[in-house]
Amino acid sequence: MESMEPWMKELLENSSAAERMTEKQRRIFEAAVEIFSEKGYAATSTSEIAKRAGVAEGTIFRHYKTKKDLLLSIAAPAMVKMLAPYVLREFRDVFREDTPSLEAFLEAVIENRIRFLEKNMGLVKVLVQELPFHPDLQEAFRKVILPQVLAHFEKVLQSLQEKGQVRKDLPVTTIVRLAAFSMIGYVLIRTMAGQSGDAKWDDAMERQATIDFIVRGLAPVE
Repeated sequence: MESMEPWMKELLENSSAAERMTEKQRRIFEAAVEIFSEKGYAATSTSEIAKRAGVAEGTIFRHYKTKKDLLLSIAAPAMVKMLAPYVLREFRDVFREDTPSLEAFLEAVIENRIRFLEKNMGLVKVLVQELPFHPDLQEAFRKVILPQVLAHFEKVLQSLQEKGQVRKDLPVTTIVRLAAFSMIGYVLIRTMAGQSGDAKWDDAMERQATIDFIVRGLAPVE
């Protein structure tokens, strides 16, 4: 598919599992990601996946025992084998311990995640929709992605603490959580506002307000 997202293309090209995939399996994989992201896992039928992939429904069950197996074949390998390094590579220019200020760091993170979201919307939708309901995916996320991302965040924030730009009376993990949830909230609402065509959304103002809110909340306590 010409519209294949970067993460999917990389997984299919570099994964050892992809080497064992037939052409029909690749089409099933791609169709499943598209429909899962459009409708959610629960509302998607295997017949819909088969139709979009151009295969018989029975073909899906020859390769995947259940619909959940199909979901896990998409999301779990993506997180365990590829998504963590992919996310970190995309973050490479953001996690700089010599970042000049907290505001500059937050601006870079927000811009980076917006670009990532725009390029990988299908995967993000699948993960956001299905993580709360699938312990297998939660485990992969908790053990593989979260520790690596948090470790890089903590290094930058510790550097900013040493420069006297971030308060020291809170644990770094708490600071990461407070900043991350504010930024994630802005990015997700921005995405929804854009998709709904909300003309009242002032993106420049909302972004600056989010950054100012975090900077003031994390300013050193005098």
